[in-house]
Amino acid sequence: SSKIRNLEGQCADDVAVLEDCMDFSLAKTISKIEEKLEKGGLPDCLDDDIMPSVGNEIGAEAQIRFLKAKLRVTQEELDNVVYDCRKKDDENQNLKSLLKDTEEENTRLQRTISMQHSQTEKYKMLSQEANKKSEGLQQEVIALEKVLW
Repeated sequence: SSKIRNLEGQCADDVAVLEDCMDFSLAKTISKIEEKLEKGGLPDCLDDDIMPSVGNEIGAEAQIRFLKAKLRVTQEELDNVVYDCRKKDDENQNLKSLLKDTEEENTRLQRTISMQHSQTEKYKMLSQEANKKSEGLQQEVIALEKVLW
């Protein structure tokens, strides 16, 4: 019973609880089962697949020890799942942050590309104008050379 009190005293902040199961407590459930056992009646659930087929052949205390061990294993599995979920949540947050940074970088690069494209077009136009002017000046040079000779 001291273990049960310790279980009741532990916080379950890291466990997701459905709204309609807020009053559920494994410690309370174990306590109820122990009370039934003390009164002499075993709960019906001991006949299901939780207990092995030899469950009817072992004593009540052995069944309680078995169920408590099973509860500890289940709690450890739950703790591992909660840990994995938190780890995945952290990884998900990191990936969301990385995605946001990447999208911002992409937007910045798109603006740079657009600006460089417009500069390229501007320099093409200036180049074409300079080529036309150069051709005009070359024609003028040819004409002046003819005049001089």
